Amino acid sequence: MASSAIPLSVSGISLETKRKYKMGLQLFTIRDAMEKDPIGSLKTVQNLGYQDLEIYGYDGEKDTYYGYKTSDFKKILEDHNLTTSSGHYGLMNFFDKPESDLIRYVDQCIEGAHKLKQDFITWPWLDSMYRNKDGFKTLAEKLNRIGERVIQSGLRFAYHNHGFEFEDLGGENGYDIIISGTDPFLVKLQIDLYWVMHSAQKSPIEIIAEQPERFVMWHIKDMDKVTQDYSELGNGSIDYVKMLPELDKSGLEFYYLEQGGNFAHNSIQSITHSANYFKRNLKKFL
Repeated sequence: MASSAIPLSVSGISLETKRKYKMGLQLFTIRDAMEKDPIGSLKTVQNLGYQDLEIYGYDGEKDTYYGYKTSDFKKILEDHNLTTSSGHYGLMNFFDKPESDLIRYVDQCIEGAHKLKQDFITWPWLDSMYRNKDGFKTLAEKLNRIGERVIQSGLRFAYHNHGFEFEDLGGENGYDIIISGTDPFLVKLQIDLYWVMHSAQKSPIEIIAEQPERFVMWHIKDMDKVTQDYSELGNGSIDYVKMLPELDKSGLEFYYLEQGGNFAHNSIQSITHSANYFKRNLKKFL
């Protein structure tokens, strides 16, 4: 991918073009609203200025998203001028299943993602029983195999972190094992900036600087000043006005605002607040 800032020369004049990012939302933020009224919720998302979505909850056997056949859901997105560049897929459900079951689901995900014209299939979670050295090594092996299959299909593959990857495992942590044990070409990284600030010894700036081209997606959410739980953007303790300009964006392709819970009022009000804050204070940095 080209870098976000590309110097050009025209008649001896140096110009600079900047990548234009769509304001993204991880739909898991409003999972309660999506369960009750998917179309009405997407209309609200559109009206708030969100343009791109990261989705979740694909049913591979039924080929459905949020109860709609994939082709129908694609039409709903188009009707609301929305795109989806990534999906969090239920790959963890096949961690201890036969390889053939995992590959079958991967192929279903590939089919669904292609229909939606997504760029990335993303692995979003690791169950607690596998959060040890052997578990993370097994995960890295699976990520490589899945990544190879996804790339062969014309899509790309990424891993999303939480906080447990940064817990000490005798001098190393799960994130170290994942990064060192996976091929950077096969497995890209979706960094959750909140969880890095919450749990990692290194800052997001330091982590991204180590392999900047690999961090293709960001999750942006704030941290409650007292509880360290999630918070609406601008209400918490993470100074994104200072952080975002300092992060290496050479690998960044998509970002998503997210809030996993702990809403001040409700999920829709939270994405409204965060969208307004982001447009006023942060969008200029991306």
